[in-house]
Amino acid sequence: MRLLRTGVIVIAILAALTAGGYHVFRIPLAEMAFTRAVERNIGRDTARALPDGLHVYVCGAGTPMPDALRAGPCMAVIAGDTHLVFDSGSGGVRTLTRMAYPVGKIDAVFLTHLHSDHMDGLGEMMMQAWINGARTSPLPVYGPAGVEEVVEGFDAAYRIDGTYRAAHHGPEIANPSGHGGEGRAIAMQAGPGGSAVVYDQDGVTVTAYKVDHSPAEPAFGYRVDYKDRAVSFSGDTIYSPNLVAVSEGADILFHDALHAGMVIAMREAAVESNRPGLAAIFGDILDYHATPEDAAKAAEAAGVRQLVYYHTIPPLPSRALNALFMKDAKAHFGGPMDVAVDGIIWSLPAGSTAVNTMKAY
Repeated sequence: MRLLRTGVIVIAILAALTAGGYHVFRIPLAEMAFTRAVERNIGRDTARALPDGLHVYVCGAGTPMPDALRAGPCMAVIAGDTHLVFDSGSGGVRTLTRMAYPVGKIDAVFLTHLHSDHMDGLGEMMMQAWINGARTSPLPVYGPAGVEEVVEGFDAAYRIDGTYRAAHHGPEIANPSGHGGEGRAIAMQAGPGGSAVVYDQDGVTVTAYKVDHSPAEPAFGYRVDYKDRAVSFSGDTIYSPNLVAVSEGADILFHDALHAGMVIAMREAAVESNRPGLAAIFGDILDYHATPEDAAKAAEAAGVRQLVYYHTIPPLPSRALNALFMKDAKAHFGGPMDVAVDGIIWSLPAGSTAVNTMKAY
């Protein structure tokens, strides 16, 4: 008993010393941790470690629904020396910053359609590209008819902020001539199909193609080609034969998807909770997003190497739910498939068929 009592006393003394030591050294330890974090992150550029090729940064794989793993729709590309962003949902540019993507080098933004969740982060995106890149001309923003109005609205909202920053930092950093964006509407022939090359510079080609997201019309997907690699982003759509045709042979198809069974369960819960408006919304969204099975069928028909789900509805707060989300889709696509989360880089080196992934943070 005496030995046990002695042991307890010794443990108590060691615990007290440990607590006291932490109290004494907590500030120096915090300073050391902060210094290391600054050295590791300031000036970090994940693109420097990437080989020549086509690389996709997942900066927003989510929807308007709250999702701890996903910001609003946002996918960024580095192809050679070209930097492009596809959709600019809420929080997307902050995710890009965490991923050490060179925001100041963004050459253009492409909007798939004008639903708010796909462009409600555009003002911050344009401001960060301006300040971080010392731009001397507005950021080009491509999209469906109406994109000019959207960009003009953000320009107006950020005009006063721009005058403050120009006065504070000076024209070498915040040149007023580079503030904001320039909307560039994509014209395409009438009808359900159609595609057009909308960007062709430095070996990088961006092809816009029509998808079906009625009543949001027109709505586009985008294919990006660089050297011998290609990816395709669906935007929001149901099963689209036009997407299949334009995405043919791409390395990766990034496709939106809605799991009907899960959403119906959420609608029933909203009814039970006496929230008829929310229940109606859950019912309305069922008919203008592809199911995981639809996306898998599109990937198979297009002959793509890999399928990645993004803009996933409902949110999947745990990766354990991914298997349930994709369960019935696996019968329709023979290649690998995955569910995107923010912070992942999909790397396609030129001159190779490799598909590599890395976590940026």
